[in-house]
Amino acid sequence: MKHDHPQLFVYGSLRSGFRHPAYTYISRYFSFAGNAKLRGILFDMGSFPAAKPATDEHYIIGELYTIKNQDEFSWAIGQLDDYEGLSAEDGETPQYTRALDHVYTLENNVVQAWVYWFNGDTTGKPVIESGDVLEYFSKK
Repeated sequence: MKHDHPQLFVYGSLRSGFRHPAYTYISRYFSFAGNAKLRGILFDMGSFPAAKPATDEHYIIGELYTIKNQDEFSWAIGQLDDYEGLSAEDGETPQYTRALDHVYTLENNVVQAWVYWFNGDTTGKPVIESGDVLEYFSKK
């Protein structure tokens, strides 16, 4: 497990294809390392996708990013934590948690990357079968 170059896996609004304002932030501090996937299930929460870990062959399609300047990593990821709502008010459950997970590159290399997992309830929400948020929302 290499901690010297932490990577980041994104599957939702932070992907380059979404042209989300937060992406300019990502591109400032992180460089695109390639398309990738990780084990998980995506749910359609209406206005945003939610990822939950999976143990079977369900995959989430996304992008892998590497921090440009190692010294800025903790600050940069802290900003993203705020964006993803990790710091909840007292007594509230954070909407997302961040964890290191195995991510598979298109060359089938396995790397460790930070992933934002949804922490809320996905009961009764539709599953995004393709695991690809961009494709799914373009068809909606």
